[in-house]
Amino acid sequence: MRTSSRSHATVVVVFAVVAILATVSDQVTKVWALENTSTDRIEPFIGSFISFQLVFNPGAAFSLLAHSTWIFTILSVLISIAVLWYLRKVVSIWWTIALGLLFGGAVGNLIDRLVRPPSFGEGHVIDFLNWNGWFVGNVADIYIVVAAALLFLLAILGVPATQEHVEQLRGEKQVESADE
Repeated sequence: MRTSSRSHATVVVVFAVVAILATVSDQVTKVWALENTSTDRIEPFIGSFISFQLVFNPGAAFSLLAHSTWIFTILSVLISIAVLWYLRKVVSIWWTIALGLLFGGAVGNLIDRLVRPPSFGEGHVIDFLNWNGWFVGNVADIYIVVAAALLFLLAILGVPATQEHVEQLRGEKQVESADE
């Protein structure tokens, strides 16, 4: 039991560190963007691939559902709660890192929706990374996309997330070796 508690404590610490670093780096870069970029000009950063352009986004990616900001506020809260609920069972450090990135990204954008104008719960997310005219996003968006890709990869590779998954895989391997 002690090993299980210790491993879960490690999961919690790793998750907290990743989530806090993701949230803080997102908010710090948004403050930088407010002070150093503009809505009326595009400044090249990495050639034309990534430029700086300040955008106040009321919607989701590509400004979808721009007049339904409250939906994304609620969705961010629900995703955050779901991640915390699932984290109780997680034993894999890789799954922990992915969930920490997802949580940190969701919270980073949630903070904007809660505290930025025009009003509580309907604040506009600060976006400033223009990806060659395809879309303008922020560091939280990068964390969310990386987390989604990592979660997909872990699932495809069959990396167990929870102790139940580990035990299930052990049982399947024992059955396979008994069949041989």
